[in-house]
Amino acid sequence: MQHRYQIIQPGWTITVNSGFEVLRDFAVVLEDNRIQTLIANDAVTELPCYEQAEIIRLPNCALMPGLVNSHTHASMGLFRGIADDLPLMEWLTAHIWPAETRWVDAQFTADGFMLAAAEMMRSGTTCLNDMYYFPDTAARCAQAIGMRSVIGLIVLDFPSVWARDADEYLHKALAAHDEIRELPLVSSAFAPHAPYTVSDESLRLVAMYSSELDVPVHMHVHETAAEVAEAQQKTGLRPLERLDQLNLLNSNLIAVHMTELDEFEIERIAEAGVSVAHCPESNLKLGSGICPVATLLERGVNLCLGTDGAASNNDLDLLGEMRTAALLAKGSSGNASACNARQSIEMATINGARALGLADRIGSIEAGKYADLIAIDLSGLNTQPVYDPVAQIVYAAASRQVSHVWIDGVIQLRDFEFCRLDSDEIVARAASWAQKIRS
Repeated sequence: MQHRYQIIQPGWTITVNSGFEVLRDFAVVLEDNRIQTLIANDAVTELPCYEQAEIIRLPNCALMPGLVNSHTHASMGLFRGIADDLPLMEWLTAHIWPAETRWVDAQFTADGFMLAAAEMMRSGTTCLNDMYYFPDTAARCAQAIGMRSVIGLIVLDFPSVWARDADEYLHKALAAHDEIRELPLVSSAFAPHAPYTVSDESLRLVAMYSSELDVPVHMHVHETAAEVAEAQQKTGLRPLERLDQLNLLNSNLIAVHMTELDEFEIERIAEAGVSVAHCPESNLKLGSGICPVATLLERGVNLCLGTDGAASNNDLDLLGEMRTAALLAKGSSGNASACNARQSIEMATINGARALGLADRIGSIEAGKYADLIAIDLSGLNTQPVYDPVAQIVYAAASRQVSHVWIDGVIQLRDFEFCRLDSDEIVARAASWAQKIRS
């Protein structure tokens, strides 16, 4: 079999390896869908594959691992803007859940996923962790368009467009898991919505299946102070304590939001190896609270970044989330060193990969890993001059500066243009849904 080689020659290579090396004038060599080696530019012509390789010269760009969106509801992008400036529970119960009941089906999920995936690719995200209805449909869409994805197998205790009751949710979850495991770019996670929407019995089963199948559990936890207070009133337990009793506090858990944490809970999740998916812009917009990022980082908690859905954010720009996370951590802690530029990039790359069980495959630029990469053009007015490309990306760059995107070694974006997706068709489908929903 003939191999396909690409040699990428950026101005800077931000490896996000264990030493967080930033290399100047190095080439990254791809063989098929993997990173073969990193080599100094002046030695590239000595490579055995040089004559047959595609040479991609990007002297004004920083090359870095693709971004990992650790929490989103991709298809909810079709509800972007229908219910703004509202607190979480009013937004959810009075607007989003009724809209989902009326409109969501497999076609909605497919068209919404395509819209979200295109927006994410365009802004540098190469892997997403989704939680939504019709996960089998989303998984097939992800594989078809080449978007690396972890698809949430949603579990609730009340009926929805996807299932009637907890038993059917779990039955469909296991069936979807079996289908998804055959897709090279897609894996699955159990996705019980939240402690307040899933019973003890269902959560025990999720914990058991997660352990047996070794797949993550992706769940909203401690999203607001009201959620925690209501749980204490109803059960006598804070939600994290309840999850601990149900055997869910372990390295498989991705706890999303976590704005309300006391000292004991921070120590416990650090000890248990729980990952926290921080969604700063969604939390701010919904007035849900602020995750104690500085403290979590100090305690060694694996902290990653998500956008949440575009119905509550209202964009899927993970590059913007990096900046917001860094600034919010500094402002809320009173510490200008909190969540520094390097940590922000780790949260959006290797930490997200680690949370999803993919750190041996993606999240850094190292030989043997899959080639999920992005190039960010730093030649614009807003990112000149470049003293430190890491700080420049976090504090100055915009998503429109993402010039190239590779997923699994395949170029999805070249010179700011999609190579495989038809953005006009995706926008037209979104507009068609908007016309129906507003009528």
